[in-house]
Amino acid sequence: MLRALSLADRARGRAAASRDEDDRGDVPGWVMITVMTAIVTIALLAVFQEQVETAVRNAFESVTGAGK
Repeated sequence: MLRALSLADRARGRAAASRDEDDRGDVPGWVMITVMTAIVTIALLAVFQEQVETAVRNAFESVTGAGK
């Protein structure tokens, strides 16, 4: 009986180890989303840099009152 339990425990341990090995090398989802967001942001800034600068400048001027 004790031998059967130890065999079952070993089989469970091997199954858990193989699941862990399957996950190795995968990129976590949050990393992929962060990288993709950075790429999209850089692409948009490259295309719309002047408009973004103007919008930010106008926003700061409206808050600080520098335009008056």
